[in-house]
Amino acid sequence: MSCAIPSGSDAYAKLYPETSSDGVLRLGNIVPDFSAETTKGPMPSFHKWIDGHWAILFSHPADFTPVCTTEIGRLALKYDYLSSIGVKLATLSCDPVSSHTKWLEDVVAHCENKITIDFPIIADPTREISVKYGMLDPTIKDKEGLPLTCRAVFIVGPDKKLKLSLNYPASVGRNMDEIVRVTDALMLSAKHSIALPANWPNNHESIGMKGSAFLLPTVTKEDAQKHFPGYKTCAVPSGVEYLRLTKIEDLK
Repeated sequence: MSCAIPSGSDAYAKLYPETSSDGVLRLGNIVPDFSAETTKGPMPSFHKWIDGHWAILFSHPADFTPVCTTEIGRLALKYDYLSSIGVKLATLSCDPVSSHTKWLEDVVAHCENKITIDFPIIADPTREISVKYGMLDPTIKDKEGLPLTCRAVFIVGPDKKLKLSLNYPASVGRNMDEIVRVTDALMLSAKHSIALPANWPNNHESIGMKGSAFLLPTVTKEDAQKHFPGYKTCAVPSGVEYLRLTKIEDLK
């Protein structure tokens, strides 16, 4: 999943441990495996379902709730693009499959665009998956009524390691354009040993480098000259040459 630059993506990834010492899921950890029922049939193993792809696990607090209804509809509009770049998508809530199936009729009807829900909705009625992924405190998972899971997004690499996580409260919906943006950014960074600046791809336009990326700090000067011959270093008062920009189109 990473490029061949010795001082690049692989070296940077080693900053993040594969396992957690206290059971809390963090970036770089191998995500917990689980089996579950879904709207697309049984999922015997989440790890096997990933099957060497990038994957997004997207949770919603509950079926038949207003914000969730809009989120799943907007996510469905991104499904074809995500599939085209090799990303698998699944969503999850604590409701059973029967609830998911009935609710999805509302999701499709409410979305102003013509959509189909082609990704699995995972049922987690015991809340065991939600606890494993830190979406619920284990001491409250069996309480009646609430608690709901938070609005969480987990982006997982082909190595089954957590690359990014987002947590939103139940009262605020997520921006699907941002989820696609960070997925694109993560895949580019892993492949090319680059880091994407704030507001990418709308960055550095004032210096004629709109949409450019930084070389990872781990990339040595020798590797930068060899693999990114057109890179430009931004001058800063410190004189330290760490703001090294390369155009995305030059990577391809």
